[in-house]
Amino acid sequence: MSGTRKYELKQRAAAMAETRRRITEAAVDLHGTVGPARTTLSAVAERAGVQRHTVYRHFPSEAELYRACSAHWLTANPLPDLDAWRAIRPPRERLAYALDELYGYYERSEPMLLNVFRDLDLVDALEPTVAPLQDFLAEGAAALTAGWNSRGRRRHLLRAALRHVLDFHTWRSLTADAQVTPAEAVELAAALVQAAAASRPTPPSSSERREPHPVEHPPA
Repeated sequence: MSGTRKYELKQRAAAMAETRRRITEAAVDLHGTVGPARTTLSAVAERAGVQRHTVYRHFPSEAELYRACSAHWLTANPLPDLDAWRAIRPPRERLAYALDELYGYYERSEPMLLNVFRDLDLVDALEPTVAPLQDFLAEGAAALTAGWNSRGRRRHLLRAALRHVLDFHTWRSLTADAQVTPAEAVELAAALVQAAAASRPTPPSSSERREPHPVEHPPA
Protein backbone atom coordinates (compact mmCIF):
# COMPACT_ATOMS: atom_id res chain seq x y z
CA MET A 1 0.00 0.00 0.00
CA SER A 2 1.38 3.38 -0.99
CA GLY A 3 2.13 6.10 1.50
CA THR A 4 -0.56 8.31 -0.05
CA ARG A 5 -3.17 5.57 0.40
CA LYS A 6 -2.18 5.04 4.04
CA TYR A 7 -2.43 8.76 4.67
CA GLU A 8 -5.89 8.93 3.08
CA LEU A 9 -7.12 6.00 5.20
CA LYS A 10 -5.72 7.61 8.32
CA GLN A 11 -7.42 10.90 7.52
CA ARG A 12 -10.70 9.13 6.83
CA ALA A 13 -10.53 7.24 10.13
CA ALA A 14 -9.82 10.47 11.98
CA ALA A 15 -12.76 12.19 10.33
CA MET A 16 -15.09 9.30 11.21
CA ALA A 17 -13.89 9.34 14.81
CA GLU A 18 -14.50 13.08 15.00
CA THR A 19 -18.02 12.69 13.59
CA ARG A 20 -18.75 9.89 16.05
CA ARG A 21 -17.52 12.08 18.91
CA ARG A 22 -19.76 14.98 17.83
CA ILE A 23 -22.80 12.71 17.62
CA THR A 24 -22.07 11.22 21.04
CA GLU A 25 -21.55 14.60 22.67
CA ALA A 26 -24.73 15.95 21.07
CA ALA A 27 -26.75 13.04 22.45
CA VAL A 28 -25.18 13.38 25.91
CA ASP A 29 -25.99 17.09 25.96
CA LEU A 30 -29.61 16.44 25.02
CA HIS A 31 -29.93 13.66 27.58
CA GLY A 32 -28.75 16.03 30.28
CA THR A 33 -31.15 18.81 29.27
CA VAL A 34 -34.40 17.47 27.80
CA GLY A 35 -33.82 13.85 28.85
CA PRO A 36 -33.36 10.58 26.93
CA ALA A 37 -37.08 10.01 26.28
CA ARG A 38 -37.39 13.42 24.62
CA THR A 39 -34.20 13.13 22.60
CA THR A 40 -34.87 12.41 18.92
CA LEU A 41 -32.35 11.30 16.32
CA SER A 42 -33.23 14.39 14.30
CA ALA A 43 -32.31 16.59 17.27
CA VAL A 44 -29.05 14.68 17.76
CA ALA A 45 -28.19 15.04 14.08
CA GLU A 46 -29.00 18.75 14.07
CA ARG A 47 -26.91 19.44 17.17
CA ALA A 48 -24.00 17.40 15.83
CA GLY A 49 -24.19 19.12 12.44
CA VAL A 50 -24.78 15.93 10.46
CA GLN A 51 -27.60 14.20 8.61
CA ARG A 52 -29.85 11.58 10.19
CA HIS A 53 -28.40 8.84 8.00
CA THR A 54 -24.95 9.72 9.34
CA VAL A 55 -26.16 9.05 12.87
CA TYR A 56 -27.54 5.69 11.74
CA ARG A 57 -24.29 4.83 9.99
CA HIS A 58 -22.28 5.35 13.17
CA PHE A 59 -24.92 3.99 15.53
CA PRO A 60 -27.19 1.45 13.80
CA SER A 61 -29.20 0.89 16.98
CA GLU A 62 -30.37 3.03 19.87
CA ALA A 63 -28.59 0.69 22.29
CA GLU A 64 -25.23 1.38 20.62
CA LEU A 65 -25.73 5.12 20.86
CA TYR A 66 -26.70 4.87 24.53
CA ARG A 67 -23.65 2.74 25.33
CA ALA A 68 -21.41 5.33 23.70
CA CYS A 69 -23.16 8.11 25.60
CA SER A 70 -22.78 6.31 28.93
CA ALA A 71 -19.08 5.62 28.37
CA HIS A 72 -18.46 9.20 27.29
CA TRP A 73 -20.32 10.70 30.25
CA LEU A 74 -18.67 8.42 32.82
CA THR A 75 -15.24 9.28 31.43
CA ALA A 76 -16.00 12.97 31.97
CA ASN A 77 -17.72 12.29 35.31
CA PRO A 78 -15.87 9.40 36.95
CA LEU A 79 -17.41 7.73 39.98
CA PRO A 80 -15.70 8.19 43.37
CA ASP A 81 -12.68 6.01 44.17
CA LEU A 82 -13.75 3.04 46.28
CA ASP A 83 -10.13 2.30 47.24
CA ALA A 84 -10.01 5.66 48.99
CA TRP A 85 -13.09 4.63 50.97
CA ARG A 86 -11.60 1.26 51.91
CA ALA A 87 -8.35 2.89 53.03
CA ILE A 88 -10.15 4.59 55.95
CA ARG A 89 -10.25 2.08 58.79
CA PRO A 90 -12.64 3.58 61.39
CA PRO A 91 -16.12 2.82 60.02
CA ARG A 92 -17.69 6.10 61.12
CA GLU A 93 -14.95 8.17 59.50
CA ARG A 94 -15.15 6.04 56.37
CA LEU A 95 -18.92 6.51 56.23
CA ALA A 96 -18.74 10.29 56.62
CA TYR A 97 -16.03 10.55 53.95
CA ALA A 98 -17.92 8.32 51.53
CA LEU A 99 -21.23 10.12 51.97
CA ASP A 100 -19.61 13.53 51.54
CA GLU A 101 -17.89 12.38 48.35
CA LEU A 102 -20.89 10.56 46.90
CA TYR A 103 -23.36 13.33 47.70
CA GLY A 104 -21.01 15.84 46.10
CA TYR A 105 -20.95 13.63 43.01
CA TYR A 106 -24.74 13.49 42.98
CA GLU A 107 -24.95 17.28 43.26
CA ARG A 108 -22.64 17.75 40.27
CA SER A 109 -24.40 15.05 38.25
CA GLU A 110 -27.99 15.81 39.25
CA PRO A 111 -29.34 17.03 35.87
CA MET A 112 -28.19 13.92 34.02
CA LEU A 113 -29.04 11.38 36.72
CA LEU A 114 -32.44 12.91 37.34
CA ASN A 115 -33.35 12.68 33.65
CA VAL A 116 -32.01 9.16 33.27
CA PHE A 117 -33.85 7.78 36.28
CA ARG A 118 -37.03 9.62 35.27
CA ASP A 119 -36.96 8.02 31.81
CA LEU A 120 -35.68 4.61 32.84
CA ASP A 121 -39.04 2.89 32.34
CA LEU A 122 -39.69 4.72 29.08
CA VAL A 123 -36.51 3.85 27.17
CA ASP A 124 -35.41 0.21 27.08
CA ALA A 125 -31.86 1.07 26.03
CA LEU A 126 -31.32 3.05 29.24
CA GLU A 127 -31.23 0.07 31.61
CA PRO A 128 -27.65 -1.03 30.80
CA THR A 129 -26.38 2.53 31.13
CA VAL A 130 -27.17 2.68 34.86
CA ALA A 131 -25.42 -0.64 35.56
CA PRO A 132 -22.03 0.98 36.32
CA LEU A 133 -23.61 3.18 39.01
CA GLN A 134 -25.61 0.29 40.44
CA ASP A 135 -22.51 -1.91 40.59
CA PHE A 136 -20.56 0.90 42.21
CA LEU A 137 -23.22 1.40 44.89
CA ALA A 138 -23.31 -2.32 45.65
CA GLU A 139 -19.53 -2.38 46.07
CA GLY A 140 -19.67 0.82 48.09
CA ALA A 141 -22.24 -0.62 50.48
CA ALA A 142 -20.05 -3.70 50.96
CA ALA A 143 -17.00 -1.53 51.64
CA LEU A 144 -18.91 0.56 54.20
CA THR A 145 -20.30 -2.52 55.98
CA ALA A 146 -16.84 -3.58 57.14
CA GLY A 147 -15.66 -2.67 60.63
CA TRP A 148 -18.98 -2.24 62.39
CA ASN A 149 -19.55 -4.33 65.48
CA SER A 150 -22.88 -5.59 64.19
CA ARG A 151 -24.05 -9.17 64.06
CA GLY A 152 -27.17 -11.02 63.06
CA ARG A 153 -30.21 -8.80 62.75
CA ARG A 154 -28.21 -5.64 63.40
CA ARG A 155 -25.96 -6.40 60.41
CA HIS A 156 -29.03 -6.87 58.23
CA LEU A 157 -30.35 -3.48 59.34
CA LEU A 158 -26.94 -1.90 58.76
CA ARG A 159 -26.84 -3.13 55.17
CA ALA A 160 -30.39 -1.95 54.54
CA ALA A 161 -29.56 1.51 55.91
CA LEU A 162 -26.42 1.73 53.79
CA ARG A 163 -28.26 0.81 50.61
CA HIS A 164 -30.83 3.48 51.43
CA VAL A 165 -28.46 6.36 52.19
CA LEU A 166 -26.26 5.66 49.16
CA ASP A 167 -29.18 5.85 46.76
CA PHE A 168 -29.49 8.88 44.50
CA HIS A 169 -33.16 9.35 45.36
CA THR A 170 -32.37 9.44 49.09
CA TRP A 171 -29.83 12.19 48.55
CA ARG A 172 -32.31 14.15 46.46
CA SER A 173 -35.13 13.74 48.98
CA LEU A 174 -32.86 15.30 51.60
CA THR A 175 -31.66 18.22 49.51
CA ALA A 176 -34.35 18.90 46.89
CA ASP A 177 -35.93 21.86 48.70
CA ALA A 178 -32.54 23.44 49.56
CA GLN A 179 -33.53 23.61 53.22
CA VAL A 180 -30.93 20.98 54.16
CA THR A 181 -27.28 21.84 53.54
CA PRO A 182 -24.88 19.28 52.03
CA ALA A 183 -23.17 18.87 55.40
CA GLU A 184 -26.51 18.33 57.12
CA ALA A 185 -27.52 15.74 54.53
CA VAL A 186 -24.35 13.79 55.26
CA GLU A 187 -24.96 14.11 58.99
CA LEU A 188 -28.54 12.86 58.74
CA ALA A 189 -27.63 9.93 56.52
CA ALA A 190 -24.71 8.94 58.73
CA ALA A 191 -26.95 9.10 61.81
CA LEU A 192 -29.38 6.65 60.22
CA VAL A 193 -26.62 4.16 59.47
CA GLN A 194 -25.13 4.47 62.96
CA ALA A 195 -28.55 3.98 64.53
CA ALA A 196 -29.11 0.87 62.41
CA ALA A 197 -25.72 -0.53 63.39
CA ALA A 198 -26.42 0.03 67.09
CA SER A 199 -30.06 -1.00 67.17
CA ARG A 200 -31.29 -4.25 68.64
CA PRO A 201 -34.46 -6.04 67.52
CA THR A 202 -37.21 -5.27 70.01
CA PRO A 203 -38.85 -8.45 71.35
CA PRO A 204 -42.64 -8.49 71.29
CA SER A 205 -44.32 -7.38 74.49
CA SER A 206 -46.22 -9.83 76.66
CA SER A 207 -49.50 -8.47 75.38
CA GLU A 208 -48.36 -8.95 71.78
CA ARG A 209 -47.31 -12.54 72.52
CA ARG A 210 -50.70 -13.47 73.99
CA GLU A 211 -53.39 -14.74 71.67
CA PRO A 212 -56.27 -12.28 71.45
CA HIS A 213 -59.46 -13.35 73.24
CA PRO A 214 -62.38 -14.06 70.96
CA VAL A 215 -65.06 -11.40 71.03
CA GLU A 216 -68.32 -12.72 72.48
CA HIS A 217 -71.50 -11.32 70.99
CA PRO A 218 -74.76 -11.36 72.98
CA PRO A 219 -77.43 -13.64 71.62
CA ALA A 220 -79.87 -11.98 69.29
